[in-house]
Amino acid sequence: MEIIRVPRIMHDTSMKFCMTGRTIGFVPTMGALHEGHLSLVRRAKYENDVAVVSIFVNPIQFGPSEDFEKYPRDIEGDTEKLKKEEADIIFMPEISSLYPDGFLTHIEAEKISEKLCGAFRPGHFRGVATVVTKLLNIARPTRAYFGLKDFQQYVIIRKLVKDLNMDIDIVGCPTVREQDGLAMSSRNAYLDRVQREAAPVIYRCLTEASELIKSGIINAQYIKELMHERLLKEPAVSVIDYAGVYEPETFDELSEIKGDTLLAVAVRIGGTRLIDNMLVESRENPDLNSGNIKNKVSQKKEI
Repeated sequence: MEIIRVPRIMHDTSMKFCMTGRTIGFVPTMGALHEGHLSLVRRAKYENDVAVVSIFVNPIQFGPSEDFEKYPRDIEGDTEKLKKEEADIIFMPEISSLYPDGFLTHIEAEKISEKLCGAFRPGHFRGVATVVTKLLNIARPTRAYFGLKDFQQYVIIRKLVKDLNMDIDIVGCPTVREQDGLAMSSRNAYLDRVQREAAPVIYRCLTEASELIKSGIINAQYIKELMHERLLKEPAVSVIDYAGVYEPETFDELSEIKGDTLLAVAVRIGGTRLIDNMLVESRENPDLNSGNIKNKVSQKKEI
C-alpha cells in the first residue's frame, strides 16, 4: 500500500493506471474510519483494478461554530485498517495543497444544496461539492463510492458529476448500521453511554414511518407528526432540525405520498448532530432500496 500526500503525484499515478487500462475505484473520506467506510473500500476493490482512499478533513464544509478542530482523527488506526483491507493507495493531502493562498473558486449545486441539512448548515454543501470536485479531478477514478447515510450529499455529487460532464460513475452504497440500527458515523464517538443507548430512536422512527407508508398511508403530514412525536419521547433528543417525508431528487417536502419517498431525520442528541434516512420505493421502482436509485449500476470485474 502506497501513501501519497502531493496532489500532482496522485494525479500522475492515476493517469498511469488509466493509460494502461486499469480501472480506479475511489473512496473519499474524512478519516476516523468505521465499518461503513470499509464496506465502500471492499466494494471499490471488488469492482476495480485499483482502490484509492482519500483521508482529508475538509475545513470549508464546517461552519464557524462546528466541530472542525475536534472532529475525530486517527491516522495511525485508519492506516492499519486500510492495510488490512488491502487498499492500494491512501491519498492524504495537506490543507495548503488543496486550498493554497488566494484560493477563490467554489462549486455549488443550487437549490438542492439549500434544503434539509443545507438549511441548517449554510455553506456546508458548497464545501463538500468543492472538495469532492477537486478530489475527483486529482484521483481520476472510474467509479467513486459514497454511503447513502449522507443521501443528500450523494444526490448533490451525482448531480455535479453529470452537470460538469465528468466521466465517473457515482455509486451509492447502502447504509451500514450497528446491531441496534444506529447508522455508523464518525460522530457517534461523541456520544456518552446514555446518549448512545438513546440514539437508535432515529432508526426506530424511520422504520415505523416506513411501515406506515407500506401499509398504504399517503398523508405525509400525518407521518411527519408521528415521526416528531416518536423522537420527542426520547429525553436525550435535544433538537430536531428536520424529520419528515421528502421527494428523493429535489428534497421538496411532500404533502401526499405518490411515488418514491425519502424519510429523513436530523437531530441533536446531547450536543451531537446525527442524520439518517430511509428510502421507501414505489411499486414501480423495486430497486430503490438497493442503493441504485436512478444510478448506473457498476459492472463487477471478473475475479
